[in-house]
Amino acid sequence: MGNSRRNPQEVRGAEVVELLAALNTGHEGGCGTLHANAAADVPARVEALALAAGLDRAAAHSQLAAGVEAVLHLRRHRDGTRRVAELAVPSRDRDGTVRMLSAVRVEHGALVPGPGEDQLADVLARA
Repeated sequence: MGNSRRNPQEVRGAEVVELLAALNTGHEGGCGTLHANAAADVPARVEALALAAGLDRAAAHSQLAAGVEAVLHLRRHRDGTRRVAELAVPSRDRDGTVRMLSAVRVEHGALVPGPGEDQLADVLARA
């Protein structure tokens, strides 16, 4: 990963720890690319990569919850293009683990609100 948080970084391994650290520096903004099958799978993917890098489960979820305000899930279509499929927001369970709440999904070209809709609106209002 480079030093600039303005450029998206692709995360495929132990560098997830660097991304989480960068997102938790107190500066506004940042982004990265993480491969997961759905927005709901992001916490498990971050956890797996972080564990492989030596960060324990609790720390990985804590860093994820503190550093990520929204997840944009893209779906690849048959023609090779990628389109927005869902926006999701993190939510911490009582045990400290993070799960993603769907804020809005795109289904057949229509926007379908989800349980994280108000939280996403709050995030966007602060932007």
